[in-house]
Amino acid sequence: MKKADLERIKGSSINDRMRLVPTPARFGKDSAAIPDRRERRKLDQAQGLVSFAVKLNGELVKQIHARAQESRTGLNEVVAELLKKGLAA
Repeated sequence: MKKADLERIKGSSINDRMRLVPTPARFGKDSAAIPDRRERRKLDQAQGLVSFAVKLNGELVKQIHARAQESRTGLNEVVAELLKKGLAA
């Protein structure tokens, strides 16, 4: 076989595998369930949430991630809890 024939066969097998992969939910029927940025911002504002960016030490971030995984909550909730405790002290 020629090299061009081998490449053509390889390409067709890749195309066949791509056809068998299901469409991810984010592009399928559930795509409407995820709000876009503008809608997410409006929902956050309705809840009284404000975006607050800070730069933290890498070790501190790892500890916060670990605490979030332990409590099985999101980072936002863990950081808010830590800030409330720190400000109350």
